[in-house]
Amino acid sequence: MPKIQPVYFLLLPDTLLLDLAGPADAFLFANRYQDQLRFEMRFISPLDSVTSSVGLQLGPLQAMPDQLEDGAILVLPGLIGGKEVYQRDDAQAVIQWLGKHVHAQHRLMCICSGALLAAYAGLLHGHKATTHHNHCDDLASIDSSIRIEENRIFVEDGHISTSAGVTAGIDLALHIINDMVGPLAATAVARNLVVYMRRCGTDPQLSPWLKYRNHLHPVVHKIQDAMVHDPAHPWTLPELADIACTSTRHVTRLFKSHTEVSIQTYLSSLRLSLANKFLSNTDWSIDRIAEASGFGSSRQFRRIWSTHFSAPPSAFQQSR
Repeated sequence: MPKIQPVYFLLLPDTLLLDLAGPADAFLFANRYQDQLRFEMRFISPLDSVTSSVGLQLGPLQAMPDQLEDGAILVLPGLIGGKEVYQRDDAQAVIQWLGKHVHAQHRLMCICSGALLAAYAGLLHGHKATTHHNHCDDLASIDSSIRIEENRIFVEDGHISTSAGVTAGIDLALHIINDMVGPLAATAVARNLVVYMRRCGTDPQLSPWLKYRNHLHPVVHKIQDAMVHDPAHPWTLPELADIACTSTRHVTRLFKSHTEVSIQTYLSSLRLSLANKFLSNTDWSIDRIAEASGFGSSRQFRRIWSTHFSAPPSAFQQSR
């Protein structure tokens, strides 16, 4: 049986519908592509029902609980309107509830101007955060201790994540899905939603498990999935061509045209990432790490490693 992961969406009148529906659909589809964790969505509000930004009535809604389970995810979608929105009785009730019930053992997701609600509740005090570019000044005026990062898709600071406007909420949801259940599920959700996997603007680069997946070709994804499942396997072109049901020549061209890298480069990046994990988490010898990561020999491992890192793997191992 999968572990239940509660995800609460806290809704008020004039909630931006895409701020709600985008992340909600991402968590919904995540339940289809893995069985270790089931995202169970609950929609809460101080009101029985609310009218969304587009006029759609949402309800009946559950009452805000007296206590959130440890590890629960709480999503704050954005609202239409200016500062006057947060003076309403329903918004004030939410702000008081947030300040009382949301703690470090919960995972807070603020979508777009949802960050303003969190700021009014004091939850962003001293944290890095972002929001829609139209609301960055508003966020700063609420709490000057918030370290606002503009031009970011989303920002993660401890248990608090904030995203820029509208569709960036999907990016944040995909990031959390990747973090909780892995890149295969996250990329599968992204393909289902027909969106790209995008990194946070503060990250230096994409994980190789997610990199080169911003295409829509199902056969190339199928080849990539096979290699991701077992990067240490001694993959050959004929074997991958069989998976693709095509010739070795065509699979080579197909892969390069859609990912913009060769099959060997892609596979090497997966193996280097795997080796990096072994270096960080085991006391294995370099020979054993090379073998477990799928390299033909420690010499080959060191040679490929040296094209990406200035220090040898042994130095990386000693520094941990």
